[in-house]
Order: sequence, then structure tokens, then C-alpha cells
Amino acid sequence: MPSKKPDYRDLVFQIDSDLSKIQDADILLERILLEARRVLNAEAGTIYVREGDQLVFKYTQNVTLEKRLPPGQKLPMSNARIPIDESRFAGYAAKNRVVLRIDDAYAIPPDKPYKFSPSFDQQNNWRTRSILAHPLITSSGNLIGVIQVFNALGENGEVLPFTARDEKIVGHFASSATNALERAYMTRSIILRMNRMAEMRDPKETGPHVNRVAGYAAEIYDRWAFNRGLPESERERTKDMLKMAAMLHDVGKVAISDLILKKPARFTPEEYKVMQAHTCFGAKLFVDPSSELDRISAEVALRHHENWDGTGYPGMVDIWAEDPISAPLECGEDGGARRLRGEEIPLGGRIVAVADVYDALVSKRVYKEPWDSGKVYDEIRSMSGTKFDPEIVSAFFEILPRIEEIRSRYPDLEAEEKAVHGAEAKAC
Repeated sequence: MPSKKPDYRDLVFQIDSDLSKIQDADILLERILLEARRVLNAEAGTIYVREGDQLVFKYTQNVTLEKRLPPGQKLPMSNARIPIDESRFAGYAAKNRVVLRIDDAYAIPPDKPYKFSPSFDQQNNWRTRSILAHPLITSSGNLIGVIQVFNALGENGEVLPFTARDEKIVGHFASSATNALERAYMTRSIILRMNRMAEMRDPKETGPHVNRVAGYAAEIYDRWAFNRGLPESERERTKDMLKMAAMLHDVGKVAISDLILKKPARFTPEEYKVMQAHTCFGAKLFVDPSSELDRISAEVALRHHENWDGTGYPGMVDIWAEDPISAPLECGEDGGARRLRGEEIPLGGRIVAVADVYDALVSKRVYKEPWDSGKVYDEIRSMSGTKFDPEIVSAFFEILPRIEEIRSRYPDLEAEEKAVHGAEAKAC
């Protein structure tokens, strides 16, 4: 981060343009927080989204703490929630729909309703000083979240209070960010509706499942791209597209007969062949060469069951054929479609393959109980070089804490209900 604040007018203009290109809401939230810190030259920040009468913690960034991490590693996620009331800084800003500016967190007047807890500072050997909290409010007046930045930095790296000018800057920025978020939430809403159609047909394709697979895929890609030294702009653009595409990896199952899709037993060879066609049906929904998102979505839908060693499906098939699995473009030794192997398989398909199998193994299904995490990790390692791209498997294990955080952020409904009931029982 530069030691001197740049001209905010140039930055905000460029930020407006950059934010408008991001389509996934979560990736956009993380970028909004980054740019808010950048435009105000702030050491740290957090961003919350509103869910009912609570604010849900989404992302945190802290330049000082991030420098202590190994290269490429991120600060932990959190599922913390706070009420929209006046006891916390973000809650106060949300409830009253005002900007809250504090010069020194340790010198808040006792007559203020909000209090500061130094526990985070003590645990992380860090010090919170200046704070600026700004609500994110849509043009129609709906509160969708709060952004907080901490510790304005001066030219020599010293911590300064935020100023009235900073309030004006973050106000303009928050307006642009909120407009971009509205568009992203609209895109996500459309994707989730498509997923709900699949969920009506296949109970395994739940909202939490597709959110987890998408989250895993985005983070695996980000680590893979970091390891490869790809530019940050390219990483963000592809991560954005891949995350949305991964949410729709199995949407083609809407075209499969219930007799097969909902069968509670193992498929016969004939039924398995029919089931394989869901990859082609899914790809048909996204074939549009004018859209990069459609291209990646088609690749993911079609290729997430290909295997690194060439034993997967559907291989070289004509997705527009009436029976695509029986109408290969190139025949293999067995007379069926020539199967893809290695880097012939598009990157998105190789990544979602790992993400999808991991989630299936650690989750309960009507035909199985969830596997123990250790057993799942052993299984994935054992399939490196056969079913999975070894480089993707390595990236998966390098970010394992992040994978587990995403898994806990999107619990299946049954597990979530048990957790709530358990908490209620303890409270009685």
C-alpha cells in the first residue's frame, strides 16, 4: 500500500469501471473492501452484509496481519453475526444509517452507546485506532450492508484520524459499490433460480451444495493461479467467472428422467449412460460465443466428469446430437467417445471435479453417511494423477483451511437446524 494518499478522483473513476465488470457478489464484496482501503489508504477493513435484523461478517483485510502470513495465504473467514443495534460500530451505522467516524477506539466517550472490545487487538498483537463505518444503502433506500475501514495511514506510515474529506470520498465510493452490488445480486438471483429448478428434480443439488462447490472452485483456482504467477487482474476476472459457472455445473440434470435421477440404488450400465448425458444437456444451455461466462459455464457443465487419466466422460461428443453420448465426434478404442485426458480437459472442469467430489464425500446423501474428513483427504490424494490433475490437488491442500471455512459457511439445512436446536437446548 502506498504511503501517500493518491488523487481520489482518478481512483474512484477507475474503481467505478472495475467494479462494474465483476459479476459474482462475494468476489465483488472482497474487491469493494480492497478498493475502499486503497482509496482511503487504510490499514485494515471489514465488510458486512445484511440478513434480516443482523449483519453477517463477510470479509476482513489487514495489511499488517497479512504480511505475517506465508505468500498467497489469506486471513481466516468468519461466520460471525452482529445485531443491527447501537452496541457495535457497524450496527450503529446500519441502524441509524449514518457514517460513524472515531478518532481513537480506546478513547470513546463513556456516554456513547457503542463500545470497543480490545480482544482482537490483544490476540493478534495489533492496535485499532481510527475507524470509519459507512452503511451501504441502495437507491431505493434498502440497507444491504456496512463497510468499515481502520487506521488511516499518513505519508510516513503513521496512523491518523479519518477526516471529513474521507467521509465524502467513502460516500461517493459506497454509492458506486452499492450499485455494483445490486447488479451482482440480481445475477446471483438468476443463477440460484436455475439451481432451484435442478433442486426440484434432484434433492442432492441443494443451494448449500452449489454454493460450497462454487466457493471451493474459486479459491482453488486463485491458489493455482497464484502458484503460476498469473497477474492479479487475470486471476480476479477468471475467478469471478468460474465461481458462477461452478454453481451451475449440474444444471443439465433437469433433462434426466426422474426414474434415473431419483433412483435410490446403484445405476445399471444403461442408466449410467443416460445419466452421463446431463453434462451435454447442461452445456447446451450456455453455448454463446459472445459471452465469456457462457463459455466457461459450458466447459464446466460438460467437462467436470472428465478424468485426468482419460477414463471419464463424456469425451469428444456432439452436444447437439439427439443422443450425444452415442454420437461422439471422435471414437475411442471401445467405440464410444474418445475421452479427454490431462490438459485437454479445460481448467474449469479440472477444478470443479475436485470441488464436487470433495463436497459429495464430506456430505450426507440418501445413499450414504458423510465420510470422515481424514478419509476424504486420503481419497483425494489417492486420486491425484488418475482422476484429478495433480497440480489442482496440490492447490486444494494448500488452502485446506479456506476450504473448511467455506464448508462451515454453507451448512446443509439439516445440519444447520441441528446446530440451532443444539444452541437453543444449551440456552435452556
